[in-house]
This record gives sequence, structure tokens and C-alpha cells, in this order.
Amino acid sequence: MSLEEKVMAEMKDAMRAKDEAALRTLRAIKAAILIEKTSEGATGEITEATELKMLQKMAKQRRDSLDIFVQQNREDLAVKEREELAILERFLPKQMSTEELQAELKAIIAQVGATSAADMGKVMGAASKQLAGKADGKAISEQVKALLS
Repeated sequence: MSLEEKVMAEMKDAMRAKDEAALRTLRAIKAAILIEKTSEGATGEITEATELKMLQKMAKQRRDSLDIFVQQNREDLAVKEREELAILERFLPKQMSTEELQAELKAIIAQVGATSAADMGKVMGAASKQLAGKADGKAISEQVKALLS
């Protein structure tokens, strides 16, 4: 079942349940899918990798907005972002724990042969490819810095 089909099925359920937060988020996902399908050079179909990248981007936007709203004591807006983020995370693969991430990064560092902070670029390139969708880029970067220093 494609992401679009899952979103449409959940949209119907959200409409029946009159769940405004879910409906708002699912409509945003559907709009992003439509934009991706009709963008210049698109074939009308999108791959799972593109879907994943799109969902990650949407989740990151929600996290960034949430951080800003919390800093500015705008709890009314922060609540909406939390609701949308929770719904987006249902479609994303389970994120790795800190321990799992560290273990994977140690293996990648050994595989690449990195020894100092100067090798961070090599490690980040390999880690970003291998851990795509499983961990946030910021978390990967922080862990790599800690492991190489």
C-alpha cells in the first residue's frame, strides 16, 4: 500500500471521527504528495525514498516550529505542532535510540577508517546514506562529533 493510499484511508477515518488535527496533517501530506507528483520533471509517480524524504522534511519543519513556539511561550501554537508531529511520525520509520545510533556510528567509523574530527565529512556521508529515515541528521552529527573527538 502506497503512502498516498494510506493517507487517503486515514483521512476517511479522521473525517468520520471529526479529528481536526489528523485531518489537517493528512491534508498537508496529501498536498505535498500532489506537489511532488506534479513537479517539473516528475513522472507522476513517486518512490518510497522520495516519500520518506518528504515526510522527514515535514516532520523537521514541525519540530523547528515547535522549538520556536516553546521558546516564545506560545503554547497555543505549540499544541498544534505537537499534534501534527505525532501524526507525521505514524508514517515515518521508527527512530533509532541513542544507544543504537552510537553502535551504528561506531561501525561506520571503523568501516570508513576515521580517526579524528577531520574525517567527519567521510563519516557523515556514509552515515547519512545508511541511516536515512532512521535517525535525524542533527542527532547523527552530534554523535559523530562526540565519537571523533
